[in-house]
Amino acid sequence: MRGLSAPDTAADATARTGGTYAVILALVPPVWRTLPRTALAVCGGSGLLLAGIPRLQSGPPDPWLCVNLLRGAALMLGVGLAFLLDDPARHTTATVPVRRPLRSALRMALVAPGAALWWTLALLLVPGRARPPAGALTLEAAAIAVTALAVAAAAVRFTERTEPGTAVAAGLLVTAMTVPTVLLPERWALLVAVHDPHWAAAHERWAVVLTAAVLLCALCCPEPVRSGRPALLARR
Repeated sequence: MRGLSAPDTAADATARTGGTYAVILALVPPVWRTLPRTALAVCGGSGLLLAGIPRLQSGPPDPWLCVNLLRGAALMLGVGLAFLLDDPARHTTATVPVRRPLRSALRMALVAPGAALWWTLALLLVPGRARPPAGALTLEAAAIAVTALAVAAAAVRFTERTEPGTAVAAGLLVTAMTVPTVLLPERWALLVAVHDPHWAAAHERWAVVLTAAVLLCALCCPEPVRSGRPALLARR
């Protein structure tokens, strides 16, 4: 019997893997249909308009303006992604056999290629002679995007709201307008000019923000915390 156990185990593992792939493929069409296309399109279009403003100016592009316009475009991407985990049917799909982390990860995976292409286009819209370092600005954009997803995941996990995107987007905008410019001391500045001597240090802080956002997103992706309230009240 021992001689059969290893092949049987391998066959079971292969069957489970094949079953997982089949479930993922079956989920792709319905998840794709529920993506917040309107929010993503509006925010994406607004971000590209911001990034393209320097090309509409008659004079030479201002590098400081260009870097801030790209930051604004990255913020618009984050605002759009804040709606990614909205699910009006979350209370009716809580008992489906596919766990929420897989459904959330699939939503993110479906949006990721388009977001990467969009950001590349936003970078290319900025005139080359005034374009800031792409790697550093991409780090900032990634930190903003993942922060939006992490806060949305936390809202899904710890509240009963089916569509927290509006609140998350508003909070992201308020935070972006107050924390980096008003609340953070100068030695912890995040929004610095390209030739500022603190440029490298600022992006080390952006890397910390990105790491923290990734960890928060991973911690908040599991099934929502049960509130203990009656189901009828929870759904109001």
